[in-house]
Amino acid sequence: MSALRPSVQSPATPSKKAANQAARPDQIMDIAARQFRARGYAAVSLRDIAHEAGMRTPSLYYHFPSKDDLVIAVMNRGIVVVRDAVTAALAALPADAGPSARLDAAIRAHLRALHALSDYTSANVRIFGQLPEALRRANLPERRAYQAIWTDLLATTCGGDPDVLAMRVPLVIGALNATLEWFDPARGDLDALADQLGAVLLAGLTAQGGR
Repeated sequence: MSALRPSVQSPATPSKKAANQAARPDQIMDIAARQFRARGYAAVSLRDIAHEAGMRTPSLYYHFPSKDDLVIAVMNRGIVVVRDAVTAALAALPADAGPSARLDAAIRAHLRALHALSDYTSANVRIFGQLPEALRRANLPERRAYQAIWTDLLATTCGGDPDVLAMRVPLVIGALNATLEWFDPARGDLDALADQLGAVLLAGLTAQGGR
C-alpha cells in the first residue's frame, strides 16, 4: 500500500496546478479590462479582480507583481487589438484602393475594435487619462506605433502640411474614441455609426487631399 502512495498522489497535483497557472494570466487580464472599462482605474483593486477570478489576492501576484504591471499589460493589449484590426482591414483591401477607401476601412475597423471586439481597447481609451504619468509613458510606444498607421493614412489629406497632419491624427482618433461616451452598441447599429461618422470625417479629410 505504502509503495503505491507516491504514484497515486504525485502526478495529479503538479499537473493540475500547472494547468491552472497556465490559464490564469489571460483570465486575470480579461477581468481587469472589463472592470477598468466599467469602473475606472482608481475604483478597481487587485482584490476586486482576484475575487471575480475566484482566487486569493496573493495568488494574483504570481502573475502580476503589482497593479501597475497589470494595468500596463491591459493598456498595451488594448492598443494591439485595435492596431491588429485596422492593419487586417487595410491588408484586405485591393492593392489599388484609394485614400477614401483606406480611411473608411480604418474607421470601421477602429470602431469595431472599440465597441465589439474587446474590453481592452475601450478600457485603454477610458482610463488612459486617469493613470499616473509613469503608466501613461509606459503605454506611449504602443500608442505611437498605432498613430503611425493613421499618420500614413491621413498624409494624403493634408496638402503636404506637416502641422495639419500632426493635428489631424489625434483629432480623428479622438473623434472615434469619443463614441464610447455616447454610443451604445446594444441599442444602436455599429454599421450605421460607421456610415455616419465616416461620411462626416471623410468629407472634411478628403477635401484637401483628393480621392
